[in-house]
Amino acid sequence: MSETMTLDRRSLLKASALAGGGLMLAVALPLPARAAAAGAGQGAELNAFITIAPDNVITIVGKNPEIGQGIKTMLPMLIAEELDADWDQVKIVQGGTDTAKYGMQMAGGSTATPMNWLPLRQAGAAGRQMLLQAAARRWGVDSAKLVTEPGKVVDPASGRSLTYGELASEAADVAVPDLAKVPLKDPKDFRIIGRAIGGIDSGRIVKGEPIFGLDTQLPGMVHAAYERARVFGSKLKSADLDAVKATPGVLDAFVIEGNGQADQLVDGVAIIAKNWWIANKAREKLSIEWDTGEWSGHSTAGYDQRARELMAAGKPEDVFSSDGDVDAAFASAAKVLDAEYFYPFLAHVPMEPQNCTALCHEDGSMEMWAPTQMPQGGQMAVAQMLGLSPDKVTVHMTRTGGGFGRRLTNDFMHQAAAIAKKMPGTPVQLIWSREDDVHSDFYRPAGWHRLRAALDGDGKLIGFDDHFITFDITGGFNPAAMAPDIFPARFVPNLRYAQSKLKTRVPMGALRAPSSNALAFVTQAFLDEVAEAQGRDLPALLDDLLSSRGKFPDSRGFGGAQPGFDPARAKGVIRKAMEMSAWDRPSSPGRAKGFGYYFSHMGYFAEVVEASLSDRGQVEVHNVWAAGDVGSHIINPFGALNQVEGSIIDGIGQATSLAIELDGGAVVQSNYNDYPVPRMPVTPEIHVEWVKTDHNPTGLGEPALPPVIPALTNALHKLTGKRIRRLPIDTKQLV
Repeated sequence: MSETMTLDRRSLLKASALAGGGLMLAVALPLPARAAAAGAGQGAELNAFITIAPDNVITIVGKNPEIGQGIKTMLPMLIAEELDADWDQVKIVQGGTDTAKYGMQMAGGSTATPMNWLPLRQAGAAGRQMLLQAAARRWGVDSAKLVTEPGKVVDPASGRSLTYGELASEAADVAVPDLAKVPLKDPKDFRIIGRAIGGIDSGRIVKGEPIFGLDTQLPGMVHAAYERARVFGSKLKSADLDAVKATPGVLDAFVIEGNGQADQLVDGVAIIAKNWWIANKAREKLSIEWDTGEWSGHSTAGYDQRARELMAAGKPEDVFSSDGDVDAAFASAAKVLDAEYFYPFLAHVPMEPQNCTALCHEDGSMEMWAPTQMPQGGQMAVAQMLGLSPDKVTVHMTRTGGGFGRRLTNDFMHQAAAIAKKMPGTPVQLIWSREDDVHSDFYRPAGWHRLRAALDGDGKLIGFDDHFITFDITGGFNPAAMAPDIFPARFVPNLRYAQSKLKTRVPMGALRAPSSNALAFVTQAFLDEVAEAQGRDLPALLDDLLSSRGKFPDSRGFGGAQPGFDPARAKGVIRKAMEMSAWDRPSSPGRAKGFGYYFSHMGYFAEVVEASLSDRGQVEVHNVWAAGDVGSHIINPFGALNQVEGSIIDGIGQATSLAIELDGGAVVQSNYNDYPVPRMPVTPEIHVEWVKTDHNPTGLGEPALPPVIPALTNALHKLTGKRIRRLPIDTKQLV
């Protein structure tokens, strides 16, 4: 485990007595921080991670953004477990944006669990040790002879006990233990980890309490809408604002000059009004001329035609992964399979559209209330845009109504800050319409693959070739890029991955399970074709391939150590999914089962889908059986189940109905009516089981999504005999 994943003496833990009694444990994770000025009798405050009040209420800070993934509940569970807190007396509060106090704060990449599994447990364990020491001092006994029960320290010899609240002030004077050596609980003694606990904010959401970004209300607040070009890459030439300014209720309208970076600030017109409805409607009166350059000639149809030409030419621009002699393998093959696969652009469309409230103070500093997945990135980027030091930009994290990767990009924060800068002293709330959200997303890229497989005389897979057509992402990363080791790389003796790129200005970003959400469909569906050509099923082919190698070495990546791919873990979930679904038994008449497996975000998932076609020829998914290996513990089974179920429903929607199209350089779709996200009637029965292995837990926001897409298309092939090689599924091709 990487040093960045644990606490040691270079991490900073400080205990402070609270005014009126109590204990505050401050932990710098993982960076040390300067102490703030001490309040009278309170000591220096660094990061109030754990606070114990005299009435035994324990307040724990949730440091990461909560976007519905349950992290505000799960991370404090780690602290509370090792503290041996009484969960019924735990209060959780949202932390502010502060790198020095909390280290990395983000929601993305299924990273929260692996990055915090040990550090937050160590923080809680340190607090427990200090409470034991405080009780030992008071009673004059050896702390090693004392134990804790939820919320109290107990002396087994005498039967006496003290609550944490009674000990908190004395514990503040105890020396901080060595965090690298602080004892952690034996997992068999866990009381909170592994317990199904509902979301800490669920009751507030049901009651409609104002906790989301859209709920932000400040005295004197005005509302803003922002008009930008529909055609990506456009520049503002001119804007006539007179009609807009004359609209009743409109307070002002002005041009915002962007920097040409879609992920920061594009040219536009801000309209300020007494309420958002007025501001949004006033946009209809704008007279704007845009310079669209060459980009208005771009379309998805054009991209598709060019991609097909490149695949047919068979001359990739770049070979980025190669093993063995691929050309020789195909030359000697007894049989060659050749297929083209496609997946479309996708939008995020979280339920809460993008919004941000910003207040530029008279001294030029900026205060923001933002539902963002990357608050620290937004803080740094806005500060840079405004020419401020980061400490002059305060970002308050609000609850976020969905993200799925969209809010890793903070363009809406840049827009709000740019508008607020022109109105010092006035809070400005910027809200995007649903149409804005669909038209100005950072999309999952479309992709095209020409795949070939070479089989020898015995039917063995001896060659694999993938010519991938993707996009040249100017000034950014490609969130659907292929890594050189994407399966079945390293498991086929002769393999080549190559790519060619199309020019575009369509902004692209990470969508739940980036890369995996596309590549699982391509690789697993094509391997199903290979298995059929061999006269067997996909699980048998996967077992054969995975049995050829042992575990791969660990590496270092984002957030620290990355465990190497382990074929044994992959085989474990494959066997479990087959067992759960009774894979070897046929489905009832009119139904068929399909299989899919994928390794994504350090999680192993295998899934079986049972599907049929309705009398109207529509795809119906009846059952999904999902087996997952994300390590030794499921920290919160309730949240974990929600994540798997949500991922599977998302994947079904992507497979059956979702696509973003471009015409004239702009997105055609506009709202849920023509971008039909999955609704309750399409939700199948979802059965989830865990394959627990002796590895630290990893995240669950993403790895359950990728396998469901190929499992569904493979099921429909078994049902109809027709191969689905383009998404979303065109049911007219199945009948």
